[in-house]
Amino acid sequence: MRHRHLIAALTCIALVAMLALSNVAVAQTKGMIGINVLLKTDITQAILADLAKHGTVRDVVAEIKAVTLQAKASELATIQALPYVAAANPDAERTTGPVTTVAADDFSAGLSTWDLDAINVTDFGSDNRQVPYDGTGVYVAVLDTGLVSNWPAYFPAARIATQYAICFGGGGGEMGNVSTQPDKWQRDQNSHGTHVTSTIIGYNFLGNAINGVAPKATIIPVKVLNQNGSGWSSVIARGIMYIADLKADLLGGSPVVINMSLGGSALDPIEKAAIDYAISKGVIIVASAGNSGSAGMGYPGAYEPVISVAASGWIGEWTAAGWWHTLDVPDPTNPIDYYITDFSSRAKANQDLDVAAPGSWILGPYQTNGQISYYYLGGTSMASPHVAPAPAGRLSPCAGTLMPRAQASWMQQPL
Repeated sequence: MRHRHLIAALTCIALVAMLALSNVAVAQTKGMIGINVLLKTDITQAILADLAKHGTVRDVVAEIKAVTLQAKASELATIQALPYVAAANPDAERTTGPVTTVAADDFSAGLSTWDLDAINVTDFGSDNRQVPYDGTGVYVAVLDTGLVSNWPAYFPAARIATQYAICFGGGGGEMGNVSTQPDKWQRDQNSHGTHVTSTIIGYNFLGNAINGVAPKATIIPVKVLNQNGSGWSSVIARGIMYIADLKADLLGGSPVVINMSLGGSALDPIEKAAIDYAISKGVIIVASAGNSGSAGMGYPGAYEPVISVAASGWIGEWTAAGWWHTLDVPDPTNPIDYYITDFSSRAKANQDLDVAAPGSWILGPYQTNGQISYYYLGGTSMASPHVAPAPAGRLSPCAGTLMPRAQASWMQQPL
């Protein structure tokens, strides 16, 4: 069953949305924007003083020679021409992308789900993992909307690294400087990050334990998107830097992966520098390819060092009651049993697409009213967490619909 229509299902509180729109309106009235500046040289007080002539310095990231400014849009060309500036551009918006949702109405018991069976992590039934790797010792940082406040109802407390969890906010010029906001990481009202997390470590489904790709991995929630599922590349860069520094310091002996089920239309220089910095510290970065079909991939997924993930589906979807856990995905894997979703972004020239994984009708916790509930979501946001834990554990990505780049090369052709 292929997706023909996508429904934007990310929700937000009306008051939050009104305030956000109000802030944008004020900023636009003043003609102010956020500008990300990457320097050719180390940051000095003289450079900061000179940049201050063109706007207000909001944040300084010395490790990657980056500065964020709040300035008039008319100042951008002047800033780009400064002799010490390598690149400068408006702070780029990032979103989770549209997702397809259907309210789950068949809550039967079962530990293996179709998507895990399809990539041969589990097999039909329960308590029958097919791979020795279970994520033990691996940290997966989920840069997303954070977790809902009742996340303990879904996840074991031991699987969430609350001591490292964090929220970054601001960015985009109209919001001022990028700042940390203690404890807000577990006050999410969007649920996107919670659903993504459930694919990695599994979740409690009305008293039944549902398996995950890496059920013993440890999640580091990093909230970089706001309550309506959008944010700014300057904020995301701060989140990436935070995890990179954790890897370099406290987590040096452990595999660390960043999952980013988000993206935008262009590669931001500060975001790129943060990714390069994180990789230099030994962090593996996985991101969704985007939900724009033949229009091309989103960034940072399309950036070559990032492991990008497209979305696939199974022809057995919706063919029986409770299909998501009652149907056995056939073994051995036959490619004709799977398809690449209509919405999944195809790679265009100079874009790098790596693998495809289940991203069609993935069931998981998703709250729209503050109450425990479960939804099917479709999007490359759902595909990315199927891949994120695998590189750290050297889990072979060749099973099921988790396809190596060579097998997915046809996706680079126009529809």
